Amino acid sequence: MDWSKEIKVTIVIPNYNGRHFMEPCLASLAKQTCRDYKILVIDNASTDGSIAFMKEHYPEIETIALKQNFGFSKAVNIGIRHSRTPYVLLLNNDTTVDPHFVEEMIKAIEQSRRIFSVNSKMIQMYQPELIDSAGDLYTLIGWGVCRGTGRPVSNYTEPDEIFSACAGAAIYRRSVFKKIGLFDENHFAYLEDIDVGYRSKIYGYRNMYCPDALVYHVGSGTSGSKYNPFKVRLSARNNVYLDYKNMPSVQLAVNFLPLLLGYLVKYLFFVKIGFGKDYKEGVLEGLRTRKAQKKVPFQMRNLPHYLRIEFQLIAHTFTYAKDWIRRKTAKQPAQE
Repeated sequence: MDWSKEIKVTIVIPNYNGRHFMEPCLASLAKQTCRDYKILVIDNASTDGSIAFMKEHYPEIETIALKQNFGFSKAVNIGIRHSRTPYVLLLNNDTTVDPHFVEEMIKAIEQSRRIFSVNSKMIQMYQPELIDSAGDLYTLIGWGVCRGTGRPVSNYTEPDEIFSACAGAAIYRRSVFKKIGLFDENHFAYLEDIDVGYRSKIYGYRNMYCPDALVYHVGSGTSGSKYNPFKVRLSARNNVYLDYKNMPSVQLAVNFLPLLLGYLVKYLFFVKIGFGKDYKEGVLEGLRTRKAQKKVPFQMRNLPHYLRIEFQLIAHTFTYAKDWIRRKTAKQPAQE
């Protein structure tokens, strides 16, 4: 492929049996005010005719067909490695984007060379008055929080720093991956975006939220539901990986009790909705296999970043608790 030097961003779209999503997604990208991008589709061995559909209707778009379903992390890593542009924009196939989306994302990440990633304003496809995601936060109790979910779309109108970007619609500075590593393929899927965002913060980079880059998201387009045994087990396992890899031993010891409480409360929640066994199996698998995961090497020069992260974990915990209480006590709580 002729990678023009003028092209700034490669839009990587991972696909698994999402043929029915591809046409509206690609149609919205065709309407962009900024044409400074290439599209690359990574297909995870779909069985629904996705490859034939792309060849017939979008022969100009490069598609890499994988021989098996390697999961989200490896698929996007293949896309990142294949890219030659300064920025890589990861986009779920079950999305459509505003005409100014690419333009706003490029403008946002070019605000500073210390910005690793930028999260768009993700809006619920079938309830466009509600936010789907305004970025991710991470807490002292080991919970990832999808910021803004279910809130009126009139909220979160200002640019802001977030803990990590949701990889469903986020732009990344490709050069930083060479320093911090790519998405962890051992995750397969789920929490891999918080993991790589956490890693970037250890190295002193920032993750931002752009309210002017609008994306409409179906949600659970590939997994099919908010909770299922596979998703619950994998997320629980990856949660253990995330904490183990990114927290030095001292930080893990300091945070042990809050983390234990967080895992216990989550277990009780999943027991209540019928997925307790799946969650328990995921946590136990994570504990058994944690030492096989690659920890971020502790470097003294990164100590200020670790301290800043710890402060953010504490602050995000209180922010989440305050928001949870407000939702529960509201007369008409926002839809989850």
